Amino acid sequence: MMSWFRRTHEPTPPPPQWAPAPELSRAHGLFNEATEDEFEAAETFCAQSPVEPPRLLPSGIVEQIATDGCLAWKITSPSTPRFSGAIHNRDKGGIRISTYASCKDVCLMSDLPIMAGLYDIQGKLGVYYEVTIDKMAGVLAVGTACRPYPSWRLPGWNRLSAGLHLDDFQKFFEDPDGGREYTRDITKIFSKDTIGCGYVFSTGTIFFTYNGTRLPPAFTGVYLPRTAHDVYAAIGVEGANEFSVNFGGDVFRWTEGNEWSWKVEGHVGRLSRSSGNEDEGLPAYSARLG
Repeated sequence: MMSWFRRTHEPTPPPPQWAPAPELSRAHGLFNEATEDEFEAAETFCAQSPVEPPRLLPSGIVEQIATDGCLAWKITSPSTPRFSGAIHNRDKGGIRISTYASCKDVCLMSDLPIMAGLYDIQGKLGVYYEVTIDKMAGVLAVGTACRPYPSWRLPGWNRLSAGLHLDDFQKFFEDPDGGREYTRDITKIFSKDTIGCGYVFSTGTIFFTYNGTRLPPAFTGVYLPRTAHDVYAAIGVEGANEFSVNFGGDVFRWTEGNEWSWKVEGHVGRLSRSSGNEDEGLPAYSARLG
């Protein structure tokens, strides 16, 4: 599949090579499959709706982040009848989300970017958030996406989006088919399991964690150059589920994520000096699909 992400320069030097050859995309998902009509509608949506450029946050939001820290990040309630459930963005105690059996495939996104292209990384290693699952009778997917993203598609299925799907544990990046095998360290989701999603600024690497253990890199060289994108947390839902989302207001299970160098809150407030940041010399993900 042709990636929506354009290669902008030659890699000098490249990050560790991600070889797609042994990770052939499945023709179909193992469990949850979208219809051909929904795929075609998503292709049309992306063709007609350009990716939003990175934006300055309103001064009031920057002040709120300075005051509330990671608690400033919320999950937006989607304006689609496909979503059947409730989102409770609490001022304290995290974000609680319940979806019902009647809920169809929907992508929930954070209201604020977890990676803001116009802002300096201020010495941070990356950004990170976690999802703790109380009940998964349907489908959950944890990942990232740029806006606008088709609300009826799970993260990882369309442009500039990545996701780990917890029904079959396949990883996706701009992959409308069945995804690629990620790791055998997860074979089943239990109540109180926590899945984390992180991004490494220096290499453009997306990784996931499972109950506090960092798993192998899922994708390398994505969302580069970093200054070209605002990237949001993206959580796919379908069917009956209950879970919470933590952007750092509560303690992360992945211990390293509790350090300042991984918190989303310090990644806004100071504009980047220029678009020529250190990560611009790395290759775009599209160049790695070969």
